[in-house]
Amino acid sequence: MTYGINTGRNMSSISCRDCPIRSLDVFRRFTGEELDFMQDFKSGELSVEAGTQLLIEGSKSPQLYTVLSGMALRYKLLENGRRQVINFVFPGDFVGLQSGLLGEMQHSVEAATDMELCVFRREDLWSLFRGQPSLAFDVTWMSAAEEHFLGESLVTLGQRDATQRIAWAVVKLYQRMQSVGLEGTGGVPFPFRQQDLADALGLSLVHTNKVLQSLRRRQLVTWTNGTLRVNDLTELANIAMITPEAPVERPLI
Repeated sequence: MTYGINTGRNMSSISCRDCPIRSLDVFRRFTGEELDFMQDFKSGELSVEAGTQLLIEGSKSPQLYTVLSGMALRYKLLENGRRQVINFVFPGDFVGLQSGLLGEMQHSVEAATDMELCVFRREDLWSLFRGQPSLAFDVTWMSAAEEHFLGESLVTLGQRDATQRIAWAVVKLYQRMQSVGLEGTGGVPFPFRQQDLADALGLSLVHTNKVLQSLRRRQLVTWTNGTLRVNDLTELANIAMITPEAPVERPLI
């Protein structure tokens, strides 16, 4: 796999003011001072191929990333080789904060597609907390949002049955992709495998496939050729025993 920090030869440098996703309604508007700080805080851009390990469990990564385009998986491997997918990564997500604050990654992150990322030096993170309290609050907000999601995930793994788990995951993932402008007339791009969804929800591949077929027969969900189409989000939410959430304005670091 090939990758490299932008030097001005392989990629065109992207100004924070011209960030291709900053204009999306879901992201908080930055002040001019904040944009100037982020331009200095950023060390470059990174282009990676699908399958690249962005972060490796047990490593002390010198870099943090914001996803500009593409998707990835956060996961943890057990000693017996079994895998738990912790979360799916989409444009706008901030990746590597765990290493930035704790010094060592407790999970890995792998690109599921080709990706473009903004790159920040881990050693510069303190300058953000020291000099930009509003941006420091943004980082704290993202950590709290991740904690909230992991709490929901625990409830799902512990208390929802297989159909409810998959319905819950589809609603959450679909709404996340909607919020960052990935929805088209045919649905949203979803380049993951059924095994990835199974590993996220503590299900076997066979069971996952059967549930997806059942939801398809009920004309609720179609997942084919890397595209996920949801025909009745409200009914899926009812199955999952949740209420679809309206998009919440969030930070983009």
